[in-house]
Amino acid sequence: MSHIPKLRGHHLICLHFFNGKGYSEEFIKSLRETLENVNRVGFEICKGPDDICRKCPYLENGEICAYDEQSDEEITKMDGFALELLKKTTGTKIKWHDIKEVIPGIFSLWLKRYCKGCSWKGACEENAFYRELRDGKYTL
Repeated sequence: MSHIPKLRGHHLICLHFFNGKGYSEEFIKSLRETLENVNRVGFEICKGPDDICRKCPYLENGEICAYDEQSDEEITKMDGFALELLKKTTGTKIKWHDIKEVIPGIFSLWLKRYCKGCSWKGACEENAFYRELRDGKYTL
């Protein structure tokens, strides 16, 4: 990948807890490559489907999340809340570590609103950073 990766709002938070799980091998491989690129060159915040979504088996017509009936609307709301918490807007170009530094300060609000009912919760709970944040044990 030679372009600057594009990431949507909720991925700015959730991808910090990626641990190799995903929908398929192709999806996981693409996600790893995108994260490597994001770590190297940063990323641009986008609205709607991003570089992670493009390999998702639930992305319909390249623009709609068809995971379930409400998922596209719910994910759009998640994106907005994530950007609000992070105080960022679409079109912003930023480095990955600059976002990671903010995560501890906003995590409790994200956990309360989104993690508790998320289908990925079990995967995230295998991530040490997630557990430290959840349990209030993360220190800089």
